[in-house]
Parts: sequence; C-alpha cells; structure tokens
Amino acid sequence: MRRKAPTPRAVLVGPPGAGKSTIGRRLAHALEVDLFDTDVAIERETGRTIADIFAVDGEPAFRKIEERVVREAVLRERGIVSLGGGAILSRATRNLLRDRTVVYLEISVAEGLRRTGSNNNRPLLAGDNGSKYRAMMRRRRPLYREVATIRVRTDGRSPGRVVKQILSKLNVPGDAAGRSTESES
Repeated sequence: MRRKAPTPRAVLVGPPGAGKSTIGRRLAHALEVDLFDTDVAIERETGRTIADIFAVDGEPAFRKIEERVVREAVLRERGIVSLGGGAILSRATRNLLRDRTVVYLEISVAEGLRRTGSNNNRPLLAGDNGSKYRAMMRRRRPLYREVATIRVRTDGRSPGRVVKQILSKLNVPGDAAGRSTESES
C-alpha cells in the first residue's frame, strides 16, 4: 500500500500586511502544530535578508529560491506553511497548491498600506508604496483567489477572531478555538 505524502494542515497566502506571520503563529498554536514561514526559511538558508537578495541579485533570483523553498515546505511540512506574498506568482507554486487547503488572508488596499507603512524590508514597495501596493494587488488578487480554498478578511479584526474563523472553516473542534484567543492583542 502506498503512503500518502505529508501535507500541510493549511497554507497561508496573502499580500504584505495581511497578517500571515501573526495568524500563522496563532493558528499553529491553536492546532498544536509547527509553523513553517518560507520567508524566514529563505533568510536562514541564504544568510541574507530578502531585501538584500532583491537589491543584489534581483527579483528573478529571489523567486527561483522562493519556488524551491515553497515546494520543499509544501511537500514536507505537516503543520501550517506561510508563504511570502509573491510566492503565488509562480505557476509551478500555484499548481503545487492544488488539492491542498489554502487560506487567503484578504485585506483592503487601504488597510494593507496602513499596516506596511514605510517598512523598508519590503523591496517591492520601496518608494511610492501607495501606487505600487495598488498595482501589486491588481496583479496578485486573482492569483490568491485562484489558489484559495478558504478566504478570510483580516481588515479591522483581531488575530484571535481571524484564527477562530479559519478554525471554523477547517471544521476544527472548540478546544483549538479557545487556544486561538490566548494572549489576545
């Protein structure tokens, strides 16, 4: 009998500022599983920041690394996998996400801009981040929706409430929902 390959409990996608890191930590805690953040893994593996990789090597080089790290994580990890905001630009990544539970953390452009502000660690938003963020969302929103099996709005909602909604959509019993609101902020 062939064993099924491990698969993440859920993969989180969304634009910068949607809350993937925060929600990922809380969701992993609620489900008592590990969180694998692909951006953190890329920085650990390369010994460089994502901003540095973009500045020195360019976006295509970064996307190549990202595609490999995402593939390894999605095929190996059993907990929560949080993808960088642009990971869905890769057709191979979108194909890999088929038949998996993918949670799209939706956010309005206004709220995304408020949350990302003048964060210099987001290389694609450097400079006129307002027009860049809007253009980025026009390009990416259809791709996030394409891969999503669950969509959850994060605007004006606490991380605990967002996690509770995700748990409900994952059909997780009440125990985990209680863990999702611990250390609510």
